Amino acid sequence: MLLAAEAAKPYLGVFAEGKFAQFVLMLVFAFIVWFMVTRAKAGMKVPEIRKINGLEALDEAIGRATEMGRPVHFTPGLGGVGNPMTFAAFGFLGYVAKLCAKYDTRLIQTNADYVVLAINEEIIRQAYLEAGRPDAFNSDDVQFMSDQQFAYAANVMNMFQKDKPAANIMMGAFWAESLIFAETASFVGAIQIAGTAATAQLPFFITACDYTLIGEEIYAASAYLSKEPVLYGSLVGQDWAKIFVFALILVGTVIANFQAKGNWLTSILKK
Repeated sequence: MLLAAEAAKPYLGVFAEGKFAQFVLMLVFAFIVWFMVTRAKAGMKVPEIRKINGLEALDEAIGRATEMGRPVHFTPGLGGVGNPMTFAAFGFLGYVAKLCAKYDTRLIQTNADYVVLAINEEIIRQAYLEAGRPDAFNSDDVQFMSDQQFAYAANVMNMFQKDKPAANIMMGAFWAESLIFAETASFVGAIQIAGTAATAQLPFFITACDYTLIGEEIYAASAYLSKEPVLYGSLVGQDWAKIFVFALILVGTVIANFQAKGNWLTSILKK
């Protein structure tokens, strides 16, 4: 009984066994992210994010729509403002809206969440203002379809048939409506660029769309396009944290292979 009581004794009187190392690692990761965000906000040099191939297709898709005299459609999917994929979509939308304003191309933006709609409307309005064409902004093209999944999908399908956009850009959180959108847009001849971190929907986008951003690529691409310091710095910080974890695993693997029994790294991580 005494041994069991001693084993259950918290480390440093606070941490349960195995939690102290996790706490320290969490502080290290938080510091790395904070450091990179601070540098990005101050305009100091931070490691660059490589350009993802699918981003070049945005200019191509919007240029094609401009040449054809047909609109561009953008949807962030069904996610609300609490969804990280929706936040990633905001960066894409600002870039797309600015290009549409520059080329005088109609942008139709559909929504399934009224809070997201309000944010998207302001993003597009600001993009048109920055492009020097505030008069070209049309709030009627920022549309709330429905907060019900398949009612939203049906309304978007109707829009595809009526307005026949030449480019369909889908970035954000998607569920079963993903293939419905992709098939309908393909039917009207739209070039399609999609991206999501919802792994169950990626096969549909990869199959039906011209370009697909997979998983974390949407976060990297959003930070790359928006150049927003918090997004950019946090993304770089997370990548450095992943490199740190990988190095820790590598060192641990090497030590474990040379020391069959307990070693200093294992003993530290167990605390």
